[in-house]
Amino acid sequence: MTSQLNYGTTAKVFHWLIVALMLIQYPIGWLMPDIRRGMTPGGPMTMHISIGLVILALIVLRFLWRLTHPVAPESSLPGWQRLTAEAVHWLLYALVLATTLTGWFFASMRGWSVSFFFAVPLPMLTAPGSTLGRDIGRWHETAEWALLIVIGLHMAAALAHLVIYRDRVMQRMLPG
Repeated sequence: MTSQLNYGTTAKVFHWLIVALMLIQYPIGWLMPDIRRGMTPGGPMTMHISIGLVILALIVLRFLWRLTHPVAPESSLPGWQRLTAEAVHWLLYALVLATTLTGWFFASMRGWSVSFFFAVPLPMLTAPGSTLGRDIGRWHETAEWALLIVIGLHMAAALAHLVIYRDRVMQRMLPG
């Protein structure tokens, strides 16, 4: 399979749609009330979980698209930049997966009946009160912060290429 030199429209749509949903997702997660024993999920929790599942579906589709439509690394980049860029992208995929699944395990362990956008009930990933569900669910906040840090590094690198290096690396993912 031959690699393209630039990202196509489909890859860009996946990327920017995920960015937009993350800009909605993080504030919902932070503004929700603290979770206490005996609490049941409300509208914000249902929206948070639903948007998380949409992000998960999009990241899986984006991953599959990337595997079947590879883009060659920018040839002007030094080897260490190509390597770290590739590592950051794989880490982003892994962290989105980890963040979504740990949150879903947490909700399942709580025994919450959660629906996808108030319409389709979601299956439980573990039994209510499960030790495994609790242990996995405890990693949700850590995964959120790790994902946010890696997103920040990704954005900093993109801005460095745009403002400092001026090497047009970021333009490969910009709309248009």
